[in-house]
Amino acid sequence: MLPFRSEIRNSPTQPTIKIFLSDESLDERIKRHLQHFKEIEEIEICDSIAQNRACESITIYLKDDVDINKMKQSIDSSLWWYFEEDLVD
Repeated sequence: MLPFRSEIRNSPTQPTIKIFLSDESLDERIKRHLQHFKEIEEIEICDSIAQNRACESITIYLKDDVDINKMKQSIDSSLWWYFEEDLVD
């Protein structure tokens, strides 16, 4: 099982990136890990109500004029690095 999955959500008000973790106990640690991105305006841990999904997700709101596709790639890379380092320890 993969440690996380991310998706771009295009809402009418503001596009977001959702991250679903395999281990929801890591939500707060991952939230702190992502706060180093200057392009991120806000990070929320939200209850997920969709079927066949994790009970919680991390929602990332980006600042205006940030390329959401590039940010998703950067966040994914950072999370892969985080989980690889965590597995080595």
